[in-house]
Order: sequence, then C-alpha cells, then structure tokens
Amino acid sequence: MITKDTPKKLFLLDAFALIYRAYFAFATNPRISSKGMNTSAIFGFTNTLLEILNKEKPTHIAVVFDTPEATVRHTEFVEYKAQREEMPEDLRICIPYIMQLIEGFNIPVIKTPGYEADDAIGTLAKIAEQKGFTTYMMTPDKDYGQLVDENTFIYKPARFGNGAEVLGVEEICKKWEIRNVLELIDILGLMGDKVDNIPGIPGVGEKTAIQLVKDFGTIENLLENTDKLKGKLKEKVENNKEKALQSKWLATIILDVPVEFNEDELVLKSVNKDVLRELFAELEFRGIAQKVLGEDIGGAKDSASFAPAKPKETVKPKADLFNGGDLFSEEHIEAIAEADAKVFKTIKDINPNYMLCNTTESISNLISVLNSHTEFCFDSETTSLDTIEAEVVGLSLL
Repeated sequence: MITKDTPKKLFLLDAFALIYRAYFAFATNPRISSKGMNTSAIFGFTNTLLEILNKEKPTHIAVVFDTPEATVRHTEFVEYKAQREEMPEDLRICIPYIMQLIEGFNIPVIKTPGYEADDAIGTLAKIAEQKGFTTYMMTPDKDYGQLVDENTFIYKPARFGNGAEVLGVEEICKKWEIRNVLELIDILGLMGDKVDNIPGIPGVGEKTAIQLVKDFGTIENLLENTDKLKGKLKEKVENNKEKALQSKWLATIILDVPVEFNEDELVLKSVNKDVLRELFAELEFRGIAQKVLGEDIGGAKDSASFAPAKPKETVKPKADLFNGGDLFSEEHIEAIAEADAKVFKTIKDINPNYMLCNTTESISNLISVLNSHTEFCFDSETTSLDTIEAEVVGLSLL
C-alpha cells in the first residue's frame, strides 16, 4: 500500500520499442502455438513486464503507444520514417493480445495522437519529476538519453543473459563522450538516423559527430564557425546546414505534449485474474499462468492416446506478484519453458509407431482412422519458416 512517505517510482514503457525487441529476440527460434500463431512478441513482452513488476516493484506504471496518426515531425518532414517496412503480419496479429495483457494487469495505456511515444514519455517524465517521482523510461531507444537527469533514467531490460541496465547522466555522458546529456541531440542531428530516416550531414558518422560536438558544443555554433574546419568536412557541413538544423529538430524529444498526468490512475493495481486466465489459456502460456495466477490452466489432451485432459489443479504460487518474493530469477524464461515442457509428453515418454501413407490405399485407411476420432492434430513440414515463400513437403498426423 502506498502512503505519503512511500518513495514514488514510475515506470513508463515504450510499447512498440519493447514489442519489436521481443519479436526479433525470437526471430531464429519463434515461439509457435499449437494453432500456428507466433506468440513470440507477446511472450517476450510479458516476461519483460513481469521482470520489472517483481524486481523493480514500481509504485506507478503506464504503457505508452505510438498512434497511427501523422506526427508533427511527419508534417514538417514528409520523408520522416518513410522507408520503414510495414509491421510483419504475424506481429500485427499480436497487438490486440498485448493490449488485452496490459488490461489484465490493470495498467493504463497512454496514446497521444500527433505525437510519438517518446514525446509523451518525455513530457510525463518531466511532470513526474516536479511531483517528486523517480522515473524509469523503459526502452532500448538511444534517443531517450537526452532526457535523463538525477531523477529520470533509462531502463534497458535484460537480454540474452545480461542483466538490465539503468542509465543515468553519468552513463550517458560516458557513452557519448559529452559534457551534458543535451549534447546528445546535436550528435544525433549530425550523424542522422537511418531507421527514422533523419538525414543528418551526409558522410558524418558517429565518431565525427562526437568530435564536432566536443569542439563546438552545438550544431548552431558549428555552423557559425565553419571557417575552422578543413577539407571535405568543411565542404560537407557548409553544404548541408539546413539538413543539420532540421535533423537536430527531428531528433529532439518534445516535452510539452498535451498529455494528462493522473497520478491516481498510474498507481500499480492488482491483476484481473479472469482476463489473464482466458488470455494465457488461449496463448498456451501455461508456465506463466501457473506462476502469475497460482493455478494450472490445463493443457491439450494427450496427443498420443487422446486421453481426457487432467482436471485443473490449483497450485501455490512460488511468490506473490506484488507483495515481495523473487518470482522471476535471471533464468525466468528458462524456468517458464521448463514448466511448459512438463505439461506435454515428448518422444522420450512414449513408444511411437510411425506409418508412411504414400499410396491411395494407405491414405484411404488413414482417413478412416481419422474419422473414427473426434479430435486429431497435424503438423506441416515445409521448406522454410517463411509463410509466403515456403513450400509444403508433407503432413504428419497424430
């Protein structure tokens, strides 16, 4: 329970940055449900959320999304992010499920049409600071470095066995070799950003941008002192003054977004078990459900014998999600995978009997066998995991 003496700790999650991060983390080994749905992004996002809820124990939290409307940057620079590819279809399908997940955790979603998530997060962080909060902006995005101060930090979630990183003023200044975090905006403006299609000064990379900021401080001061430059670099800077200034503007996070800061709505609340139970069952997140809800949501029927599924069993949670305890250790994903594996039998548990059906008679016999069952499962063998280019090699049925 939060009292007036409780230190206020706010986590603001950059939704799509974390969702894409989770999706591509499983790119070479996607998590596919029995219905063929790629649940990697949802699984990764869920684990990221659980990590901070249990380890960091925020008092307040929100998930901030970009919106489909054009932003002020698109209005001023139509090429902004124009080259970005469409969201992969299997990832797009996951977004409603992630919204349902956030709803199940009773976490508010913040969207501000006309502005990006980082603008909303930056504005909320500055307001929060005035209200006595310590704020953690959860994102892998380097641009947020310009926002950190003694009460505002970047929180980069754990990945590939490495622990989470908390970046403050000291870490950002050391990383970019700058004197204050605002100089990061000038570095980003000079070097540009291929992902966001921010042009920068053509031919100026990260190292050159850092050196120019060391020497001149700001882009504006650089442009007033191009006579101190030499050779090709002088030519590049003088020929791209407008691009440099525009790129700096594009890289600057807006801090006066019309977004409401409702402290009471941001308070961390208990989960809605009914919503999460239904969601975890559909996504087949049995290990996560067991740990979060403290119950076995059941699994598929025994695929070998078609035996009825075991009745649901209530189990004691290993830790209380919001009242202490280390629910997820550094190896939490491995632990969840192990718990999921215990739900199903594998090739090690049964004595399989395979039969190849490659003639008209054997296929007819197979159809008869399948018709005698109320349920059966099948899997396809394809030439690749690319759903568009893959060709079917065969089918296996059980």
